[in-house]
Amino acid sequence: MRFLLIEDDEKIGSFIVQGLRQEGHVIEWSRNGEEGFGFALDDRFDAAIVDLMLPGRDGLGLIRELRERKHKVPIIILSAKSDVEDRVKGLSAGADDYLTKPFSFAELLARLHALVRRSSSAGEAARVLTFEDLTLELESRRVMRGGQSIELQAREFALLIYLLRNPGRVLSKTMILEHIWNYSFDPQTNVVDVLVSRLRRKIDRDFPVKLIQTLRGVGYVLRKE
Repeated sequence: MRFLLIEDDEKIGSFIVQGLRQEGHVIEWSRNGEEGFGFALDDRFDAAIVDLMLPGRDGLGLIRELRERKHKVPIIILSAKSDVEDRVKGLSAGADDYLTKPFSFAELLARLHALVRRSSSAGEAARVLTFEDLTLELESRRVMRGGQSIELQAREFALLIYLLRNPGRVLSKTMILEHIWNYSFDPQTNVVDVLVSRLRRKIDRDFPVKLIQTLRGVGYVLRKE
């Protein structure tokens, strides 16, 4: 799944990003409320995690304006404010859930999955990504191509989600590094090449039409050969 995190605390943000990526999810992290609001306008996110005290724009105002604009992305507030009054304000502004700091990552993950299940129940298409004869089911983590089941490791699964959500868009090594890993690598590292190669062997090897293309010196793109 693809999540948006709007959190200015580096320690908490890094903890969440690392945990979600290890679970195979894709996450965009914004440390500023104004920037985060711009990201949240993108309908491709499955859920958003929003802190209340943010530079640029406060979390409550951000959530309220999203709802006024009819954006339906599920939102969970993550805040140190634990009073009942604060919870009521957050939920009244349009948040779907409220979790106080300090928190358990396992609980955050469970709440995110619950939000996505509820929001996806209105339509099966929201839980399935497809391109040509390739299908990925988000909840069951099932990948199929041409009727054949494909087993993927966590980072392979996360990369495939990223590609499927951006068909025809060239993804650079840096973009992939930022989405799949939680720490910086030298841009010249070959970890992306190795990951793409592993995924390509599983997705393309047994099929005449190749879907994962390499643009030398630029990046990778999901499109028909």
